[in-house]
Amino acid sequence: MAVISKDDVLNLREKTGAGLIDCKRALVESNGDLEEAISILRKKGIASAAKKAGRDAGEGIIAQSITEDQTKGILVEVNCETDFVAKNEDFVNFSSEVARQLLENPDVDLESQRAEQVAKIGENIRISRSTTLSPNSTGLVQSYVHTGGKVAVLISLGATTVEAAQSENVHLLAKDLCMHIAATSPICVSRDDVPDELVAKEKEIAMAQAEGKPPQAIEKIVQGKLDKYFSNSCFLEQSFVKDPDHSIRDLLESTGKEIGVKLIVEKFVRFQVGEEV
Repeated sequence: MAVISKDDVLNLREKTGAGLIDCKRALVESNGDLEEAISILRKKGIASAAKKAGRDAGEGIIAQSITEDQTKGILVEVNCETDFVAKNEDFVNFSSEVARQLLENPDVDLESQRAEQVAKIGENIRISRSTTLSPNSTGLVQSYVHTGGKVAVLISLGATTVEAAQSENVHLLAKDLCMHIAATSPICVSRDDVPDELVAKEKEIAMAQAEGKPPQAIEKIVQGKLDKYFSNSCFLEQSFVKDPDHSIRDLLESTGKEIGVKLIVEKFVRFQVGEEV
């Protein structure tokens, strides 16, 4: 039997909002498995849906760079040891330069520049990850870095014409979409993109929560809970943060009609400093 520490209990409480006693019981039942404990609490209706969250992997910022024609963009996480250094102008400038160089040449050797910054700043620096996006055909890439650089988003938006991709309306829309993703952290673009194992897990939890209901009602209850999960987790189905009466899909359709084209969210990436990936 696993030893359940106070930190384990507090960690589970932070992720679920459940009481300390319920958290400890769930951890004992799951033999110390955190994810299984979250599922146990959710099945009992004690915890809300778990959000994507990772363990703290250190301080740092997310830097971005986009080509002038907005056909290619990159996000890069650069880590350091303290938040004080993460706010340091030299560190911020170095991170931006790393993003620019990696966008131009993914194989660039940055080790000597990293070592120079370590010697200058006095803390270890790590270039931990990066992701590049480009439109599949016609479109643009847009980014948003939240104040402080702890969260950043990169999105690829497809448009049927070059003129539409270059229009001010589409640029503003893409920026709004990035800010929305930063705030809501969707797991994918549409419900078709949700991994089968996540759908199966949500269905299992919904079935457990519907236990004891009439058989004819269980199917509707489970489907209702799945639909709610999709509407909360899938980007196109989420309510737009600036206008909750309309979904992201509605926003794309209305903006597309205004300029006479079809707009498609091809892919997005959301980075948060220190998250486990």
